[in-house]
Amino acid sequence: MTAPVQTLRLADAREAADLAAFLGRLIHYDRAAAVRLQAGGGALAVFGRPPSFEVLAIRTARLAESDEGVQLDVTVSAGELLESVEGAGLAVPAAVTGPPWAGLLPPRGGWRELPGLPGVAEMRAAVSVAVAEFRRRDEALPGERRTRAERDRIGRDIWSRTVAGTDLPLRAVHAAQSLGFLRPTPEGVRGAALLAAGGWLRLRTPFGSIAVRRAGLGGLTVTPA
Repeated sequence: MTAPVQTLRLADAREAADLAAFLGRLIHYDRAAAVRLQAGGGALAVFGRPPSFEVLAIRTARLAESDEGVQLDVTVSAGELLESVEGAGLAVPAAVTGPPWAGLLPPRGGWRELPGLPGVAEMRAAVSVAVAEFRRRDEALPGERRTRAERDRIGRDIWSRTVAGTDLPLRAVHAAQSLGFLRPTPEGVRGAALLAAGGWLRLRTPFGSIAVRRAGLGGLTVTPA
């Protein structure tokens, strides 16, 4: 017997549209992307891992009052979830076998804010400078050295650099910009912040968060978006 499809109602259609945009950007980097969904406390958290950046991306959405009591924890296809979004609602697809990263998420609590994070404009400028450097160094490679391994080496050198006086790697900022998280903050809304908990760092903005382990999440193979 087929299990009934679970549906969720978000607080409004704008929440659903923002979530759909996030899922679309994840699929841009990985058409077979999976996301882990966690619902509780009146909110839905969606975790994804764009492979080009080696970070975890997190988008939250408020649930409608009727669904504030829903408890959910499942890994699903990002593409199927995106296709199910309609108005302020979505249908939770069938569970899939989760990729390894889905079993190791950042902690829910215990975060403390760290000083030294530049403003959004400064972070966007830093990414632009880094992308230009990557392209310049890539174009300067002689033909026999223009390989994936050499480009990965350049990427590791550039994107592992830290931002200002913090420990946040530049690849986390690049991911935040590419996923639409580094937008101008609406008036009266708190801007970006850098948080730490255990071995994790988290770049939080009003539009989503990027989390990265201090020791990294594996090999880095970044090319400019």
